[in-house]
Amino acid sequence: MRIAIAQMDLAWRDEAANLRKVEQLAQQAHEADLLVLPEMFTTGFCMDAAELATTMEGAVIQQLKEISKRYDLALYGSLIVEENNRHYNRGLFITPDGDVRTYDKHHLFSPGTEAESYSAGKEKVIVSYKGWNICLQICYDLRFPVFVRNVGNEYDLILYVANWAESRISSWSRLLPARAIENMAYVCGVNRVGEDPYGAQGGESVLLDPLGNSLLSCGKEETLLISEELTKERLERMRLKFPVHKDADHFTIQ
Repeated sequence: MRIAIAQMDLAWRDEAANLRKVEQLAQQAHEADLLVLPEMFTTGFCMDAAELATTMEGAVIQQLKEISKRYDLALYGSLIVEENNRHYNRGLFITPDGDVRTYDKHHLFSPGTEAESYSAGKEKVIVSYKGWNICLQICYDLRFPVFVRNVGNEYDLILYVANWAESRISSWSRLLPARAIENMAYVCGVNRVGEDPYGAQGGESVLLDPLGNSLLSCGKEETLLISEELTKERLERMRLKFPVHKDADHFTIQ
C-alpha cells in the first residue's frame, strides 16, 4: 500500500474551499492507495456543531465519494456529522467503490470544550482495505493507549488525524512512535498546519514503521507526501522475529 499524507492549512468554516483543496490533493496523489486528511478537514476544529454539521446522506459525503472514485484512492479524515439529533466528530474511511466506514471519536477534548458540543463514540473501529487491517483514530485518542491496544495483532496500521496545537507538538511527536512500538504496527499521524481562532497548529505529520522509525516526515509547512509501497510481508517478518503480542496482558475496557 502507498499512503499519501495531506498536511493541509484549513480554511476556517469554509467547507467549499476545503473540499476544493481535497480534490486537488487527490489529483496530485493519484499514485497512492490512501489519502489521509486532518481532523475536521472541511471546517477546522470548530465547536459550532449544529451550524456546520453535514449528514451521511448529504452533498458533502457524496462529493467525497465521487473524489475517491474519480482518483481511485481511499480517503480518511474526520468531519462534523449530525445523526439522530446528536453531533459527532466522525472519521470517514471512503473507498473508490463507494463504501463508507465510520469511526466516532471516543476521547473528546475536554480542555477545548469538545464534549459540550459532540457525543463520544463507543466502538473501536478496524477496517479492511487492500489486504490491510486499519485502526481508525482521531487526535486526542492518541493520549489513551489502552483503547487502541493491538490485541492479537488485529490491525496492521493505525491512522491518527488531528488538529494538534503547535504549543503541544512535542507530545504528538513522542506519542506517535510509542503507539507504533507498543502495538508493532505502522502508524500514520496527519495534523493540520496554519492558524485558527485557537492559535497555531503544529503540523509534524509522519508515517512510522512498527519500530517507530520515520518513513515520511512533513515538518511544519503545508505539503503532500506519498510513501513508498508498504508491504505486509515486512510487517509479518518483524512480528515473527519479535512476537511481543504473545506476552501482552489481557484486559476489558469498561
